[in-house]
Amino acid sequence: MGITGEKLDLDFVISTGDNFYPKGLVDVNDPAFEESFTNVYTAPGLQKQWYSVLGNHDYRGDALAQLSPLLNQKDSKWFCLKSYILNAEIAEFFFIDTTPFQDKYFTDPGDEVYDWRGVLPRDKYISTILNDLESALVESTAKWKIVVGHHTIRSAGIHGNTHELVQKLLPILEANNVDLYINGHDHCLEHISSADSPLQFLTSGGGSKSWRGGYNWSNRNEMKFYYDGQGFMTMKITQAEVEINFYDILGNVLHQWRSSSGSQAELAGTGVVFTAIVTYLSFNLGIVGLTSDGLLDLDALYVQVLALFHFLIFMPFMSKFWLYFTS
Repeated sequence: MGITGEKLDLDFVISTGDNFYPKGLVDVNDPAFEESFTNVYTAPGLQKQWYSVLGNHDYRGDALAQLSPLLNQKDSKWFCLKSYILNAEIAEFFFIDTTPFQDKYFTDPGDEVYDWRGVLPRDKYISTILNDLESALVESTAKWKIVVGHHTIRSAGIHGNTHELVQKLLPILEANNVDLYINGHDHCLEHISSADSPLQFLTSGGGSKSWRGGYNWSNRNEMKFYYDGQGFMTMKITQAEVEINFYDILGNVLHQWRSSSGSQAELAGTGVVFTAIVTYLSFNLGIVGLTSDGLLDLDALYVQVLALFHFLIFMPFMSKFWLYFTS
């Protein structure tokens, strides 16, 4: 992954949640932060800003610890909030907190204890996320709209479709012409298309605990790619095109998909290019600025404390933009 990141000269990395196994962090001083993040992702090509969401395993520890600025002080690559927006001009990324949507974590948690601070009352929390997301999508002028969450909406893996997200989130994404929904949770790599809209479902969950079997998908036309092993995904975005690549752990390309927008004349001049890696580790809006070198500008940060913390991260125009998704 590090070699691929260096070759692509990526701009930042996105983690799709479950950042620390098996039960998140104990607190901000938990050595697991260094052991599972700082001391692991040491490759020069990965020394970029990482944008993360929380997964269900993160909620089994001190969920608020992962949101603390103290972790960013320990490792400036780290950035995690529950729900926020990354505005990259031609593309806008909407990170949402999907764990509270799952009924079973509340009704049948078994022996697990979840850190629901800031989430209760649950119905109000979910309603705020959905209302703010819909408002932000309506107002967005970005060429490409991309939503990132931990849980699947549609998946052929062990966890399969998430009923609550199919009911509550999917209609909002389809109504507002979202191009991509990217998630982790299922420990596989997959690409599923939609028969009802241009929306593509991309799972980058191959960071650990792969080779689990359990494939279950009946519509062969919708299933574009499925890989039960470990790997990661990259994304390259221009004004006219999105290119997705899935890789195995050796950096071999397993699947490539492109979507073009606009005329051939527009495609001839790609303009600004963004690149990133997506990986899976085991809105009343505040504003976070990014400096020209891609680091957080803490002087530009302000926070409005409401039912949720929602932030807008503004990224100035850059010559290129690579995304690297990991889980």
